[in-house]
Amino acid sequence: MHPSHLTKKNMLIAAALLSLAACSKPAPEEGAAPPAAVTVLKLQAAPVLLSDELPGRVAAFRTADIRPQVGGIVLRRQFEQGAEVQAGQKLFQLNPAPFQADVDSAAAALQHAVATANRASSQAERLKPLVEADAISRQAYDDAVAQREQAVATVAQARASLARRRLDLAFASIEAPIAGRIGSELVTEGALVGLADAAPMARIQQIDKVYVDVRQPAAALAALRAASADGKGGADKLPVTILGADGQPHPVMGRILFSGISVDAGTGDAVIRVLVDNPQRQLLPGMFVRARIARAVQADGVLVPQQAVLRGSDGQAQAWVLDGAHKASLKPVTVGDVVEHQYVVNGGLKAGDTVVIEGQERLQPGATAAPQPWKRAAAVATAAPASAVR
Repeated sequence: MHPSHLTKKNMLIAAALLSLAACSKPAPEEGAAPPAAVTVLKLQAAPVLLSDELPGRVAAFRTADIRPQVGGIVLRRQFEQGAEVQAGQKLFQLNPAPFQADVDSAAAALQHAVATANRASSQAERLKPLVEADAISRQAYDDAVAQREQAVATVAQARASLARRRLDLAFASIEAPIAGRIGSELVTEGALVGLADAAPMARIQQIDKVYVDVRQPAAALAALRAASADGKGGADKLPVTILGADGQPHPVMGRILFSGISVDAGTGDAVIRVLVDNPQRQLLPGMFVRARIARAVQADGVLVPQQAVLRGSDGQAQAWVLDGAHKASLKPVTVGDVVEHQYVVNGGLKAGDTVVIEGQERLQPGATAAPQPWKRAAAVATAAPASAVR
């Protein structure tokens, strides 16, 4: 055989052997999956204030209907509608002419009575030495004394009548009985007003502090009493926050005055009256608000963000927890009230546990995670609203 043919054959055999060697090598192993990126929060114990949010309605601290104490024609209004008025400030002026005439007449009657009393007194004084000298009968003297006493009583009656007429004249100028904000006038100049009128002339409401009447289920009063039974002043010391229609708290705080002692048979609710300072007049009578009423304080409470708590198919609350080696495990938990978008932990978690807040869908039991601190501000801004409030 030709030497070139042998060389080609050797080359083919070598190529075949290389190919077989390449096929017999084991395939390279795939790289391990990287740890799941999650955000975590280390739970801490701190005092937790438990509260209920309840609907309430604002009522004025004091209300005064302006009504006339004498009848007459309204001459002028002396206040700005919707303005703040002070106690004793003049509001309306009735026509004083009839009352002034009555005062003058009563003054004249008093003057006449005084003159009559003086004459009767002088007559009795003149007859006294005569009766002592038996110059006149005892009966004549007794009659003179009686006339003097009657004249004195008539003077007293005339003085009282004059005082009453002067009082009616003063009532012609109608004044504010309390300080507060006055509404619109309900009568105008030229109107005839009287004591029997059903409608007031105006209304004043004191709103520098107001009442908020809150309706609460009667069954919840037991918790309120328990919260106040700490020897520190009772339920009137529990803080109350007033929330506006937008859910934001007003810059005012209230305190409970009393709990309802009777229960509405139709609704089963009791009324709690809350006294609230209202210096900026933000709360107006008739306004509907929500009141956040404290009912208990946990000295070592633990809170967990709502998004960290998952629900299983059976409704059981669960949370992912990382151990010291960053290995994940799913734990059943028991949660209660919601406080600022966080659940109050009643069981299953404790202070010091590292809870996964975001990225739970990437975890498997026993898997290793790559934790990053959870940024609370960004999460709270997008958290779901609290659902435990009533």
